[in-house]
Amino acid sequence: MKDLLVGDIGGTNARFALWRDNQLYQVKVFATADYTSPEQAIEAYLQGHGIARGGLAGVCLAVAGPVDGDEFRFTNNHWRLSHKAFCQTLQVERLLLINDFSAQALGMTRLQPGEYREVCPGKADPARPALVIGPGTGLGVGSLLRLGEQHWQALPGEGGHVDLPVGNAREAAIHQQLHSQIGHVSAETVLSGGGLVRLYQALCALDGDTPRHTTPAQITDAALGGEPRALAVIEQFCRFLGRVAGNNVLTLGARGGVYIVGGVIPRFAELFLRSGFAASFADKGCMSGYFAGVPVWLVTAEFSGLLGAGVALQQTLDH
Repeated sequence: MKDLLVGDIGGTNARFALWRDNQLYQVKVFATADYTSPEQAIEAYLQGHGIARGGLAGVCLAVAGPVDGDEFRFTNNHWRLSHKAFCQTLQVERLLLINDFSAQALGMTRLQPGEYREVCPGKADPARPALVIGPGTGLGVGSLLRLGEQHWQALPGEGGHVDLPVGNAREAAIHQQLHSQIGHVSAETVLSGGGLVRLYQALCALDGDTPRHTTPAQITDAALGGEPRALAVIEQFCRFLGRVAGNNVLTLGARGGVYIVGGVIPRFAELFLRSGFAASFADKGCMSGYFAGVPVWLVTAEFSGLLGAGVALQQTLDH
């Protein structure tokens, strides 16, 4: 019997696993910078597990960016993928490409106890959409609909590229500072790993400070060590995330709950849980009351995107 392969490919890392009996096996993580193409990385994975070309019955790849047509260009790395050429090169019978945050959304259906933490209390309405949002290499946004017992639909989108919302004079000054440097300021401009550095630099410029840090890790470590400037940056980052998430809840009617995912927030989870995220999340004027009872969770599961790719592939095979 041939194997099924699932992958979750972001800007920095590509994660691959075998999908058997509705579970992940042999998860491996590859740096996208080390390979010229997804085919090359997958061949390295297959060789490591003794699987020859033609040994895969199906592949589902969760990819960062809009999926349309034969050729896919990854948003935050140098890879490209032709659906036809991929299947020919690896001798794959079936290839399913889905947006990476569609996969993240589907992965939420497989969360286990201990893989998420409560940020805002509430009770999810299973008849309404859920929102999945997460800063990583970029800012991903997806939504999840329950269609029936054990059947789900994830709606792809590019919500990370909406305009960065402004809620007070300080945020307006930050926006102006960023706009003077780069032009259009999207949510992802700030709410991503690189965005954390950009926000730090903007706050330093506004306050006349000389930047001391140049990477997201340095800023995060400084904040965890109690440095006031870095703490202020993390706090503002969390508040901007709250505003963007709140906007999406209003747009979607996402009373099915909000899942915070991605690689950035878990690095400073305790600071996030004590931050002004919740206040900014519900800071919507006359609609602030809409957020009462909308639950928000911080997801700490390591491979939710891979699980979601598996769910998508399984649903395709079952129908």
